[in-house]
Amino acid sequence: MSYQHQYIDGTPIHFSLGKVVCVGRNYAEHAKELNNPVPSEPLLFIKPGSCTVPLAGGFAIPQDSGSVHYEAEIAVLIGKPLSRTPSEEEVLDAISGFAPALDLTLRDVQARLKEKAYPWEIAKSFDGAFVLAPFVPGDAIQDPRDIGIRLSINGETRQDGNSRDMLYPIVPLIQAICGHFSLQPGDVVSTGTPSGVGPLASGDQLQLELIGHSQFDSHVL
Repeated sequence: MSYQHQYIDGTPIHFSLGKVVCVGRNYAEHAKELNNPVPSEPLLFIKPGSCTVPLAGGFAIPQDSGSVHYEAEIAVLIGKPLSRTPSEEEVLDAISGFAPALDLTLRDVQARLKEKAYPWEIAKSFDGAFVLAPFVPGDAIQDPRDIGIRLSINGETRQDGNSRDMLYPIVPLIQAICGHFSLQPGDVVSTGTPSGVGPLASGDQLQLELIGHSQFDSHVL
């Protein structure tokens, strides 16, 4: 299923969806809840753009691959090319939008892969593994160091975090990413999840929000 970028008012964004660059364990409490060590540098992995689906209208999860975990994250849309080690000003100028997103994980599959020291792709990059809401424009958020992200499921708050608690804040994180590979217009940076991750089930009712900026209702098909 294809996904087209759009702003919260429905205005299309005129570049195609690229890759999704994710960071693992970017909140210390999340690393702790999964009994993972806190990384000494950003733990990066990439999801293909083809695994992205829209939040609106509901989304499906795999039914035959074990537990599917939600991870609410702040997604950052890149609107200008970035490479090597850009300045803070260049990064801020290249940010086109912010959105809440769900990074889905096949947790049982991931555990088996990690036991064998295998790559995670089939646990993190399956079709539908990145669920993305519409963006608010980049200039709608004054300080990327203070963005709240919240996920409620069936009326219960499950995750409630803020970018100020990131081990690697958004701008330095993007700078670090560009030290390894370039970012292009249409790429998305998914900045890590706060504590409170857990399993999803068909029929779950979700509310996902960037606190004070956007709020969306959805459900698991």
